[in-house]
Amino acid sequence: MSSKSITGEGGTGRAGDKIFSGIAVTAGCLILFVLFCVAVFLMWQALPTFMADPAEISGGGFGQYILPLVIGTVIAALIALLIATPVGIGVALFISHYAPRRLAQGLGYLVDLLAAIPSVVYGAWGMTVLAPALVGPYNWLAENAGWIPLFAGPASQTGKTMLTAGIVLSVMVLPIITSLTREIFLQTPKLHEEAALAMGATRWEMIRMAVFPFARPGVISAVMLGLGRALGETMAVALVLSSGGLIASLIRPGNQTIAAEIALNFPEAFGLRLSELIAAGLVLFLITLAVNVVARWIISRHKEFSGAN
Repeated sequence: MSSKSITGEGGTGRAGDKIFSGIAVTAGCLILFVLFCVAVFLMWQALPTFMADPAEISGGGFGQYILPLVIGTVIAALIALLIATPVGIGVALFISHYAPRRLAQGLGYLVDLLAAIPSVVYGAWGMTVLAPALVGPYNWLAENAGWIPLFAGPASQTGKTMLTAGIVLSVMVLPIITSLTREIFLQTPKLHEEAALAMGATRWEMIRMAVFPFARPGVISAVMLGLGRALGETMAVALVLSSGGLIASLIRPGNQTIAAEIALNFPEAFGLRLSELIAAGLVLFLITLAVNVVARWIISRHKEFSGAN
């Protein structure tokens, strides 16, 4: 085959490669520039908070103000991941390796559809349906497991607790984890699966020896992406959580997240209070950035195994 047939008449193919490469580089640089501008804006607007007298800051200082919010944000995200990760991986595994083809296609479409539901709809569902339904179980936990600090009573009679918020967040991040994990499972090299089956492995042994090692980096990426969604979720948490001071119990009213704190107070904030909320947004920005850096580091440690090798 001649070089003209590859590059096209007059070298238009090579010119197209240069144009596409330039567009790709420009897009990448633009993303970095926007990210840099966001960071600069947050730091500039939050500067009055760090320079003000601690007595003028909510809670007697920015550290005392932001620490309970950070802890509440992390707790809600961890509850969501603890529930959504095993369920999402299980559903993805069922769709990719166990379900009949027609059923698998329908379930895949249904899971993808869940990701398109707005967060305010999840919040309204959690507030009107889930929270009242959990009042009974919360009372049972307070009576029978109240000696555990996480389930210490008296339980909330509205169901609007941190545990309810975590459950709603788990439903919201479930489609992300399931969809990405399913696609990774389907990309497992068929030769690896067939080789394991040919050696006498059962289907579960084949999945454990061939599918899971190949999919590990992708599963970690999916979980970290779900974590990012859970950390930054606003309206759903604001609707299903009765905010209050930091407490250990997950079934009592209390606790708050950074995103919900900003959403509930930003419309009426001005002056130093506005700077406090922007400083809280800066902390959330740094937490999300740290999560992504850690995720990239974890993935880089497990990227040696792939379909190519």
